[in-house]
Parts: sequence; C-alpha cells; structure tokens
Amino acid sequence: MAYDILADDGVIAATIAALKERGIEREVVATKEEAFEKVKGMIPAGASVNNGASVTLQEIGFVEYLKAGEHGWNNLHGKALAESDPAKQKQLRQEAYFADYYLGSVHALAQTGEIVIASNSGSQLSPIITTSPNVIFVVSAQKITSTLADAMDRLMVHVVPLEDARMKSVGMGGTAVNKVLTFAAEPAYTGRKIHVIFVKEKLGY
Repeated sequence: MAYDILADDGVIAATIAALKERGIEREVVATKEEAFEKVKGMIPAGASVNNGASVTLQEIGFVEYLKAGEHGWNNLHGKALAESDPAKQKQLRQEAYFADYYLGSVHALAQTGEIVIASNSGSQLSPIITTSPNVIFVVSAQKITSTLADAMDRLMVHVVPLEDARMKSVGMGGTAVNKVLTFAAEPAYTGRKIHVIFVKEKLGY
C-alpha cells in the first residue's frame, strides 16, 4: 500500500468530521507557508512553548523561527537544549512538559479520527497526553489512512524505515519504536485544546 499519496478533499472532509466527534479542533490549509502563519497566529506573546522533533515543523520553517528568538514566546525546549549542567537541564525538561503550547506532527491519522504517534524515549508523549493545555499538530494530508490498522501499518512499514535512514545519515544509531500512542479523543472536561492543521502538501514522511 502506498502511504505517500495526498488524501483528496472528500477524505480530508471525512477525517475532519471524525476529529470533531472526538473533541479535536481541525482545519485545512493549502501550503506549508499558510501552515506556518496559522501556527504563529495561534500562540500568544509570552506563552511558553515546547516542541518535539519533527521534520514537518522544520519544513514549514517553524523550528528555525523558534530558534531565532524573535517571536516573544518562552522557548522551553530551546532552553533545555542549551543548558550544559545535567541537573539544571533535567529541571528545564520537566518544566517543558507543562508548556502552554506543545507543537509537533504525527506519524499517521486514520480517517476515523485516531492519531498515531511513535516515540523512542517517550519524552514528547506526556505533553501530548495530558500536561500541555494546548497541543498543535501540523499534519500533511499524505498521513491520512483509511483505518486505525492502516495507520499502524503506515507507521511501521513507511515511517520507521525512513526515520531510521535519516538518523543514520546524520551519524546517529537509527531509530526504535519503543512506545506507540493512539490518541483517540480529548474529553471535554479536561479543558485542553488539541488542534490539527492539515496541509495539502507533502511534508515529513
């Protein structure tokens, strides 16, 4: 099965309807430039921000923008990476779990509304699951699959080999799928906002 084909408008619309039923906010933009502007407009000045490793966020320009420091946000992820003292870095990483906004992407998203995210260490999963009150996912429409089973297959068959090759190409030891999250819904009583921005361009894997 090919997992790098952009979903058509009908599939995107069905996925959006499924996400609505699951308490997840959603919208569609045409280009990575529009996605970048949309993300910037969603985060108020002074907010604390954390982000996971994401080829998609790199490709839309968000990672470089965050590093540049001209946004008016409190970049908790950047502070943790810049800290050389292990004890202080650990504290900063723990603070980042509770950032006002967490940003990332996903590895697959079923047309039925379930989101699939894999992790090696699991460090990005806590903010997604519970600790950050606002989560923003930027998701290429190529990541939409028909079913949850297909989403899991996309992860293992399509994404993992590509990520493993990427990591090895930059001198790292490859990847490992140690923890897999299926994000099925966000209960209304939590008050959290989970937001998916679909992009009708190929981004990430």
